[in-house]
Amino acid sequence: MMEHVRQWLTSIVTVSLLLSVIQSLVPQGSLRRVSSFLGGLVLLAILLAPLPGLDFAGLEVPDWQKETEEVRRKLEAEEESALAAGIAGQTEAYISDKAASLGLTAEVRVETVTGADGVPVPWRVEVEGGYTEELAQWMETELGIPRERQDWHGREGEN
Repeated sequence: MMEHVRQWLTSIVTVSLLLSVIQSLVPQGSLRRVSSFLGGLVLLAILLAPLPGLDFAGLEVPDWQKETEEVRRKLEAEEESALAAGIAGQTEAYISDKAASLGLTAEVRVETVTGADGVPVPWRVEVEGGYTEELAQWMETELGIPRERQDWHGREGEN
């Protein structure tokens, strides 16, 4: 392989030198323009000579579309995760504020699921603190979290 490259480069240098000598010997005018044009074609032919012998089958071309799709999916997953975390955090603060307005001290954790429209929605709530029927009813009507998905810890008589 290296020998072929060496021969190719030697041919380019030899033809370039020969064309330079011919160019300096040809008088000004149309004959010089024709000789320059023909010399350029010869040099171009020598430069392109190795192309037909190259094996492009072994050349590995990256699949940009596949890589782009993978990156897009990864970014969408990260975006959905961040959105879910934001919605959970906002809902936790909303429930905590409501609990405080009812005179309760509660630590709240909210779990979300992706809804039919692709947007995360509050699904399950876990409340560390005393149980009140009023807060449980409020979470059911205002947030759409039914009592079977409300976990109360610290509830008297039940868990």
